[in-house]
Amino acid sequence: MESKYINHLGRKHQVIRLIWSMVWCTCAQWFPRSVGSCWKRFLLQCFGAKIHPTAVVYSSAKIYYPANLTMDEYACIASDVDCYNVAPVHIGRFATVSQGAFLCTASHDITSRNHELITAPICIEDQAWIGAGAFVGMNVIVHEGAVVGARAAVFKSVDPWTVVGGNPAKFIKKRIIKS
Repeated sequence: MESKYINHLGRKHQVIRLIWSMVWCTCAQWFPRSVGSCWKRFLLQCFGAKIHPTAVVYSSAKIYYPANLTMDEYACIASDVDCYNVAPVHIGRFATVSQGAFLCTASHDITSRNHELITAPICIEDQAWIGAGAFVGMNVIVHEGAVVGARAAVFKSVDPWTVVGGNPAKFIKKRIIKS
């Protein structure tokens, strides 16, 4: 049976993504880690990202569609993060997405013969931390101060000031900041 899959994002979206990929690859990706932050923010902003002047995006990070990215003060996307932001991704103040994490705002409707693309946003609130190699799925809010442990897989929102880990991620403990 032939697939009737249709990508609703359209040709214009694909052209913008192609140009974006070429620009990032030739103008930013070769910088070491966090060097050239001003330049990388400028490139992302040229393609529609909303990024505070103190936010940092490492050179090896992959941003699927800059227009769907918002980063607040001191937000950080570290090395080798894959930000598959078909839908909006918001990273709050002092929030960090660590090395190799995968932020995934899209999937496919497994109940449909046409397997349509479905999307939903991700929000990582202020002071939250996504650990190395973690997966954050669509329609997830990682609330203020929450920690998603390394290699965790998060499919549901994470309560404020908690630590979760595992696959699927489960509550481990409350996050308490020492004075």
